[in-house]
Amino acid sequence: MSPANSTSVFPQTSRYYGIATGTFEMPSGKTVIYLLRRFTPSPDRFDTLQEHVVSQGERLDTIAAQYLNDPLQFWRICDANRAMRPDDLTAVLGRRLRITLPEGIPGKSNA
Repeated sequence: MSPANSTSVFPQTSRYYGIATGTFEMPSGKTVIYLLRRFTPSPDRFDTLQEHVVSQGERLDTIAAQYLNDPLQFWRICDANRAMRPDDLTAVLGRRLRITLPEGIPGKSNA
């Protein structure tokens, strides 16, 4: 196994953008390309814009659409709330979710 490529095949809006790939050669000789591990960023790398209180029947993609204008950006809410499984964030009614700026972008108080 070896790192193969640092050029991303994912768009900038993807959680996998910038993650390098590796290669693995199977015993048959077939080469398999895979993503290297992505580590969840520390919550202190995110500046909170506001909070959302989870209500009955909500899904993370609809919350992302409401606040981030893109349901596919649900992973940003996961990262900001240190969640590995998106469904965990909406499982408890009344949970407060941090809605943040993208990782590493400072808010007005830190600019």
